[in-house]
Amino acid sequence: MTAFADQLLPVELEERAPDDLSQLLTADRVADPVDASRAADAQPAARGVPPKPAEQSEQPVQLGPSTQSDRAARPDRSDSAARADQPVQRSARAGRPGRNLGDIGWRGLTLAAAVTTVLALGSVMAFLALEGAPAVAGDATDLPAQAPDIWALTWPLLFGSAWVSGLALAVAAPVGVGIALFSVLIARRRLGGWLGASIDILAAVPSVVYGLWGLTVLAPLVAPAYAWVADRLGWIPFLAGPASATGRTVLTAAMVLAVMVLPLVASLSREVIRLVPSNLIEGALALGATRWEMIRLVVLPQARSGITAGVMLALGRALGETMAVAMVLSPTPFLISFHLLRSENPGTVASFIAQNFPEAHGLETNALIWLGLVLFALTFLINSLARTLVRPKGGTT
Repeated sequence: MTAFADQLLPVELEERAPDDLSQLLTADRVADPVDASRAADAQPAARGVPPKPAEQSEQPVQLGPSTQSDRAARPDRSDSAARADQPVQRSARAGRPGRNLGDIGWRGLTLAAAVTTVLALGSVMAFLALEGAPAVAGDATDLPAQAPDIWALTWPLLFGSAWVSGLALAVAAPVGVGIALFSVLIARRRLGGWLGASIDILAAVPSVVYGLWGLTVLAPLVAPAYAWVADRLGWIPFLAGPASATGRTVLTAAMVLAVMVLPLVASLSREVIRLVPSNLIEGALALGATRWEMIRLVVLPQARSGITAGVMLALGRALGETMAVAMVLSPTPFLISFHLLRSENPGTVASFIAQNFPEAHGLETNALIWLGLVLFALTFLINSLARTLVRPKGGTT
């Protein structure tokens, strides 16, 4: 019997197909879904029969206990997508206007700030208009400085403010822009930082200090130079003599104002020039442009709006400056003159108000308030012009 069994076993193993042997070998193993599918596809291939499509398989794949637990632990994609959409819908509902308390509070706060600014501006304008109106319709004999009428007092002072401020900007604007270009594009980083910090310190100096410096240092220093210029260049109308012996002229006041407004022009121009894209600067230099051509064709056009804004802010500071001009300038009432070196100089609105307000009463006070209204209107006009110049072409600000 043993010999007969030994002869029968090889015959039985030979008669079994390879696929039956593979089923016997893997019957006691827990099948994984991926391995089961691969095995199902491999059995027909071993017989030379093409595999059936997945949808035509009749018997489902048997999953082991561990695989079923893993499948149950993994969430369905459709369920996870639905749950992911729910927070988005809630956040969209929460972001609707009027539903979120934080949005309502922030909107109310910003609206209150804007309305407060407009109301403050309107109240100042209304006060100046109401208090200054009696000076226009009142008796001219009660006006300050014995002015024949209110307009004879207004126009010379308005001219003097514009003339002194224009001269100050003619000095401060090119110097400030040049300092900004040098500190950003030419000087080394350490030297540029030191120079920028030194210029910014000038903005912290009080105006009365500038006035004392101009009165006690600058005016006596430039008086001999004024006499020399008047003797040799007196044929030029602006420089005609006789020159002032004290040096307290329009040109001296303009130089003091130029030093005062220089930090505004320099600091704003420096920050705007730093915002010019470096690839434009490097591209211009790579194309063979010189440093001056790079500044003229690339940097200045890109920074034009910012530089203009800085110059306009400096002009507003110069128009409203009071103490420094009042201490340096020696004004002559009701004078309109373009001479720079003479002792007779036109006054400014701000300095005239500061010098006459302590002793003013009655209609004189109304006349000084009227001058404040004129200066306010001039500043508003200059700011409107600045917005027009800064506004980009084809856009709004």
